[in-house]
Amino acid sequence: MRVIIVRHGEPDYENDCLTPRGHEQAKAVARRLQKEGIEKVYASSMGRAQETASYTAQLLRIQTVETLDFMRELDWGSTDGTPLFANGHPWHVSDELVRKGQNLLDPCWKDTPFFRTNKVTAAVERVAANTDSWLEEFGYRREGQYYRDVRCELSDNQQRTIALFCHGGSSSAMIAHILNLTFPYVCAVMHADFTAITVLKFDSTQNKLCIPTVEIACDARHIKQE
Repeated sequence: MRVIIVRHGEPDYENDCLTPRGHEQAKAVARRLQKEGIEKVYASSMGRAQETASYTAQLLRIQTVETLDFMRELDWGSTDGTPLFANGHPWHVSDELVRKGQNLLDPCWKDTPFFRTNKVTAAVERVAANTDSWLEEFGYRREGQYYRDVRCELSDNQQRTIALFCHGGSSSAMIAHILNLTFPYVCAVMHADFTAITVLKFDSTQNKLCIPTVEIACDARHIKQE
């Protein structure tokens, strides 16, 4: 199975919708994805992701954009009033960790002062837990750090492709969980432009443990060429 993760187009954050430029970016990514064999289109519950997804669904004549509320953008900020660096903004925090020479791959990152009382930690955990439930709907069951293909209805050589339109933060949390990376590390190394595409491909051999391969990451050539 291939999971195509797409960040929303340029947003009007105040009104949770796309700007005129964002609509053009959404049209461009739809054209880019037209021949990817996408069967289903998913989007977070937020307006800017729904609007971006609608162009791909319309072009592919997919009647319904299915909503994944757990992929809404992450909240950050102090949970108890304790001041946080950059108010806990995960990208700023990750950059600060780099400047301090700290290990972004520290498995105990949630216990550091940057994240211990940061709302984003619970939001990342929400994405991780729901990601596994969602992937199991397609026959990929999490076992430890990997996924087992437990499908019964598909033969080994059949491959599905689905598209998920969401946000920089929630997609970073999902990718970090699936690939067994830390959230701060993914925030630091994957800066997705608007409508940037990341593709994860899961092994299609039944009853085999696998970790997905990354076909492309943060690819926004479709808007850079417009």
